[in-house]
Amino acid sequence: MDVLGLPPAHLDPPHPEVDRADGRSGAVVTVPDVAPARLLDSTESGGARGRRRPIDPRLWRYSASVRGYLVLSVVAALVDVAAIVVSALMIGRILAGVITTDARALGDWRTDLVVLAAAITVRVTTSWVRSRYAHRSASRVVAELEHEVLAAAAAAPPRDLDPRRDEIATVLTRGLGGLTEYLTGYVPALLLAVVSTPIVLVAIATQDLTSAIIVAVTLPLIPVFMILIGLLTKGRADRTLRTMTTLSAQLLDLLAGLPTLRALGREKGPAGRVRELGDDHRRATMSALRVAFLSGSVLEFLATLSVALVAVGIGLRLVVGGMPLEAGIVALILAPEAYLPLRTVGAKFHAAEDGMAAAERAFAILDTAHPATAAQADTGTIDARGRDLVLDGVSVAGRDGFAPHDLDAVCRPGAITVLTGANGAGKSTALLAILGLAEPSTGRVLIGTDGVRGTDAWWSQVAWLPQRPVLLPGTLADNLALTGVDAAAPDLVSICSATGFDEVLDELPHGWSTEVGAGGTGLSLGQRQRLALTRTLASPRPVLLLDEPTAHLDTATEATVLAALRERADRGATVVIVAHRPTLLAAADTVVEVTAR
Repeated sequence: MDVLGLPPAHLDPPHPEVDRADGRSGAVVTVPDVAPARLLDSTESGGARGRRRPIDPRLWRYSASVRGYLVLSVVAALVDVAAIVVSALMIGRILAGVITTDARALGDWRTDLVVLAAAITVRVTTSWVRSRYAHRSASRVVAELEHEVLAAAAAAPPRDLDPRRDEIATVLTRGLGGLTEYLTGYVPALLLAVVSTPIVLVAIATQDLTSAIIVAVTLPLIPVFMILIGLLTKGRADRTLRTMTTLSAQLLDLLAGLPTLRALGREKGPAGRVRELGDDHRRATMSALRVAFLSGSVLEFLATLSVALVAVGIGLRLVVGGMPLEAGIVALILAPEAYLPLRTVGAKFHAAEDGMAAAERAFAILDTAHPATAAQADTGTIDARGRDLVLDGVSVAGRDGFAPHDLDAVCRPGAITVLTGANGAGKSTALLAILGLAEPSTGRVLIGTDGVRGTDAWWSQVAWLPQRPVLLPGTLADNLALTGVDAAAPDLVSICSATGFDEVLDELPHGWSTEVGAGGTGLSLGQRQRLALTRTLASPRPVLLLDEPTAHLDTATEATVLAALRERADRGATVVIVAHRPTLLAAADTVVEVTAR
């Protein structure tokens, strides 16, 4: 989850790997042997692996750049095969003429040489244009898909985003990058196989029917072996992506916990685990490369044997005078060109399979996007001061039913309302419904008589303390400003004393001007909890939503925080707390039992 007032793009789920610890040292971070990463299987992402399409039609829908690229690839394939056939015919005519004719001047071959040079120039130019445009188009396609996935993740409800956070991060940071090889290598080879191979086969048949029959009989062996290799390596790309996602999640958890481990003198403890992660990463990468190289070698060997059959047949018939020399030369030149596209498809398929697997997961994210839950445009101003916050029969659908189910509550200004209930009952989801980040399946959330919607106008009225507060890069003062708090506010000193953040400030080099986050000073989980409590309690906003606000605090600090919350309520704020602890329940003016169905 995230701090208040931020749209869903910044949501960050709680970490189960972080244990509670009392005292001012913060939380003790324990690193599990396996960090679970919930990933969609390919059967959940629109089709089973066995039905993976060569060119996913969703590419056309989500990327405009790929359409022009595919059209250009088809045109380039037609031009390329025409240049191949013309080159073979000219080479055959020139060589046969030179060998069988007694004497001819160079000028007699001028026309044929010019045509041959033109065909070679056209082929080289076509390959250069296709390669140049392919890399540019691939970069644009990857950028467009990354933007679409990021926008979909930002618009997703927090409870849907949480279990897929690691998967989305992997797809965005490195997964979709593999799509470049798919677009620049596999797709052009596939189009060449569809367009070039039949035309080359017909051209061979016009010169030597026997060679054409040999090619037609041996050509299907390459797709057959491709299928066999695919069956042997079925699911390898999905497993590789799953492994990379898990390894990335574990490494990020280790890095996130290093400040706390260093404070406890245990920073060298994860060294062995980091080495294990590096070895696992190396094995996963080498496994993918080994499959690509071996599959390519098998197809190359098969194509070489097939071309050898054609060459032996042509040679024997030339020896006995059973065919013209020109036809034999042309057929021999064109035979490898018939196998080349399929060989390239087989080699590029495994090299691009990781990108295809990542694209399927990207499409799964886009297909299940919830644009209606994105932050909506402000439709006016909202003033929550002095108005009741009402949950009227609120039910939110989850994976296993409704949590919460039929929740009724009236949260009044000047009072503390505590939502309690069993784990999984939907208490945190109820806060998301109040924020407008989770759409109720039934019921409604009202502020006075106005319906609550996820808009900046409503978020500017709310101070939200999630279970795992987010530390934004910048200074501590910048983090305070997130909820409208000025670091120079006169009552900030007393609030810091109540939350215990004053002792944290004393340890920091520049007080509120200390840089935190990426590239700055790290804060432990307990210190971040105190910072989040400070900016929530100091916020002038009229509605305070707090999810387990004292989860990482000792008993003395908990008592001072509760006193500060009572003071905010006495000044007219609407305070809503999710809690289990008896001390919080005892401090409530109203306790609401949240149930699931």
